[in-house]
Amino acid sequence: MNIGLLGFGVVGKGVYEITQQRSDMQVTHVLCLEDIQLPDAKVAKDFREILDDETVDTVVEAMGGLHPAYEFVKAAIEAGKNVVTSNKALVCTFYDELIPLAKEKGVSFRSTAAVGGGIGWLSELERARRVQKLQQVGGIMNGTCNYILDNMTRLGLDYSVVLKQAQQLGYAEANPSTDVDGIDTWHKVILSANIAFGVTVDKETVPVAGISRITAEDVANFKAHGRICKLISTGKCVDGVYSVYVQPTLVKDGEPEAAVPMNYNLITFIGEISGRMSFFGQGAGRYPTAYNVVQDLVDVLEGKSFYAPYGQKVSADNSEKLCYYIRGGKGLPAPATEIWGNAAITDRVSVSAVHAWLKQNPEAFIAAL
Repeated sequence: MNIGLLGFGVVGKGVYEITQQRSDMQVTHVLCLEDIQLPDAKVAKDFREILDDETVDTVVEAMGGLHPAYEFVKAAIEAGKNVVTSNKALVCTFYDELIPLAKEKGVSFRSTAAVGGGIGWLSELERARRVQKLQQVGGIMNGTCNYILDNMTRLGLDYSVVLKQAQQLGYAEANPSTDVDGIDTWHKVILSANIAFGVTVDKETVPVAGISRITAEDVANFKAHGRICKLISTGKCVDGVYSVYVQPTLVKDGEPEAAVPMNYNLITFIGEISGRMSFFGQGAGRYPTAYNVVQDLVDVLEGKSFYAPYGQKVSADNSEKLCYYIRGGKGLPAPATEIWGNAAITDRVSVSAVHAWLKQNPEAFIAAL
């Protein structure tokens, strides 16, 4: 296998180093705008050098972002090259286009590292759905948010203090909104639901709420009631009805999710035969993520294409009713049943109704119980 590697940052360098140790694959070209020299690969500043080289049979996209990653990946598929990517935003956003295109061109397209970093989550969904119907997927999918919430809970620090720590450690970007507003998790749960249920979930019907409004007072309230806050993603398929959403959630102290520390992930599926199966590990980092990219390259060598058939487009229903912790905003989306400090616990109300209310009250903080 001759690989054209797009990007030579954290993940790209990891992929290059791991493949150097193998005899069945080699990075022959690297797209990089910096002036670097590699002993065994051509360094290109123009993607056409890789695209037009017929000896390159596989492209690894490790650039991130939507553009020009989308244009490069689409062109590679159209040229008959296999593609492996760790870019969850790319795969989620262009799922409708790239998956059918790869099938039409007869090439492999894999993205295991896009969800869970070093956890082989999407490949496990692939294996699980061969022998059973999957009923639910989700969990803790963002290490940055988990790091912030874990440190707020353990140390009693305010959000802004922990966010600054996360940025200094490289867990959070200078502009952390993709993580803390739940967008990263939103991409991941949509992609997971698509593969688990064999459908294409309409992204516009999947609501998301993040953690940027949480305070130390909220965390103290949770601890006083034996609860711990985590950013939880949920995808469900019950009798052909789909629910997919992302929101802060209060889990009971002692539950598996409550114990997930620092920047780790805990992702779960529930199958009609297997029951609950959970996967714990680092959700990011050079070698954990690059490891799964190379696992995908091995799968491509073995002829594996995408994880699931491209499925019909469906809307998320989200009529499931839950109780919510709500602080701030005007009024409540449902009657209050308890008061926790400056916040209220609501009666059961649909997920869709709460998220609609939150759009009108963006200064509020919500967490499902």
